[in-house]
Amino acid sequence: MAGRFSGRVAFVTGGSRGIGRGIVELFAEEGARVALIDLNEEALNETTSELREKGYEVFSKVANVVDSEQVENAVKEAYGTFGSIDILVNNAGVIRDNLLFKMTDSDWQTVMDVHLKGSFNVARAAQKYMVEQKYGRIINISSTSALGNRGQANYAAAKAGLQGFTKTLAIELGRYGITANSVAPGFIETEMTKETAARIGITFDQLVQASVASIPVGRSGKPADIANAVAFFADERSSFVNGQVIYVAGGPKC
Repeated sequence: MAGRFSGRVAFVTGGSRGIGRGIVELFAEEGARVALIDLNEEALNETTSELREKGYEVFSKVANVVDSEQVENAVKEAYGTFGSIDILVNNAGVIRDNLLFKMTDSDWQTVMDVHLKGSFNVARAAQKYMVEQKYGRIINISSTSALGNRGQANYAAAKAGLQGFTKTLAIELGRYGITANSVAPGFIETEMTKETAARIGITFDQLVQASVASIPVGRSGKPADIANAVAFFADERSSFVNGQVIYVAGGPKC
């Protein structure tokens, strides 16, 4: 299928649901062969089947981004299947929200491990293939929470850390034709934000309405909104855009 990413291979972590799935679907629709990993085997199998039914070329594997060996194997298998790794999207994430005085060691460490160690593991595994082929696009999914958000000391710190990680990759890898950028979503309707509604004891509709009230464009975000920003960074023509963070939040956030 011809498209903006025809001939390219996109590797997406946490690609079976929410923002990750939206990103995978856009790449597939625009001609890329897609590789996705996730811990949720049921959702992964469902997404893989639906994509293949549409005629897309898909590689999928259950893998934990925190486990470097699992990551290395998954990236190696994807490369062996498709012959290249052109685009990497570090999207896998979790939340363990709580106020600082209630936050446990596990709450903190789990979020740090998935977002930071996970992104490090996958970027390290993928970059060697990108360096060899002198081409690559790395996009890390941050968040507006990187600017600070009540009840998210762990998540905010991890997402801010991802932005520093992104800028460092941009400096180190740019000479090899590899760019690194970050997309920072605002309020997006996903399974994760449904979990937030449940945690604070309101319905998802109430959370959406409350969020929309402070969004200048007057609507909540959808996974496709983030996928579009990711696609901009992933485009071959965006080779002079490097080390940048774009906030996709319906209004200014920084």
